[in-house]
Amino acid sequence: MKLTKIALLLSAATLLPNLASAGTLEQVVKKGALNCGVSTGIPGFSATDSKGAWEGLDVDFCRSVAAAVFADADAVKFIPLTAKERFTALQSGEIDVLARSSTWTSSRDTSLGLNFTGVNYYDGQGFLVNKKLGVSSAKELNGATFCIQAGTTTELNLTDYFKANGMEYKAVTYDTSGQTIDGFKKGRCDAVTSDASQLYGLKLKMDDPNSVMVLPEIISKEPLGPVVRQGDDDWFNIVRWTLYASLEAEELGVTQANVDMQLKSENPSIKRLLGTTGTAGKDLGLKADWAYNIIKKVGNYSESFDKHVGKDSPLGIDRGLNKLWTQGGLMYSMPIR
Repeated sequence: MKLTKIALLLSAATLLPNLASAGTLEQVVKKGALNCGVSTGIPGFSATDSKGAWEGLDVDFCRSVAAAVFADADAVKFIPLTAKERFTALQSGEIDVLARSSTWTSSRDTSLGLNFTGVNYYDGQGFLVNKKLGVSSAKELNGATFCIQAGTTTELNLTDYFKANGMEYKAVTYDTSGQTIDGFKKGRCDAVTSDASQLYGLKLKMDDPNSVMVLPEIISKEPLGPVVRQGDDDWFNIVRWTLYASLEAEELGVTQANVDMQLKSENPSIKRLLGTTGTAGKDLGLKADWAYNIIKKVGNYSESFDKHVGKDSPLGIDRGLNKLWTQGGLMYSMPIR
């Protein structure tokens, strides 16, 4: 009998986090805005412009979720978080969704009470060095000192890479990407290692961006994506399908500029995406035009990518793996039907 009671108590305890996180949509609607966790400043992904307005690929994702829920992409409160703070902020309910360049790993997906809803950027860890160092490959960095942002997958990846190649290194850790690049500027380390996408942003923060270079090696898989708490499948679905709607729109050629015209389309896939037919909105607990509002207020995936990190941005990053599957990339929306 005692064992049965203990088992029941343990079972109830494991359910408490799930019960606590239920009804996120209702809580968001009641607040009148989405609390979205972003970085403290990663160019191209989440950073403030000269007027203090948030912008970037991850910021656009936050705005897309707000557009899907409220038909208002500005109904967002951006919460800047360090790598150390981000998961705790989500677990505690301080934020409703985390859109902060977070790598989807098995331990994060299974041990933190969190769920990754998809991948909005396929990345990999690289190296940024001063050209004066005179190296052209990461394998020439034996004995080097690295500036690293704490609380990331970077440290373990670096350890694994150096062990595998019989090399040694020293590390200087910082809480934010800004502090990391500042340490590099002041000569406290020989190199910076982080997600390659972040390195291109950090390069722009140098006094002379041409004095540094990103080395060719990519030493890890870093699938980055939005995260929610476990236990609220309805909210998980909304966040996941916000990403898919943005990708589906690109694949179907539906853009911010032509979405109103596309409301008259006879293409069955476009009609389901924009809610003129089908039950996608109802199934998500949203209005029929949820995806229309994402595209109208924010744009499709390619529009966000090109504007913030791609060909129309200062970073100028090639889409590479982030191309659609029809173009040789990995980006693939599940069918909206």
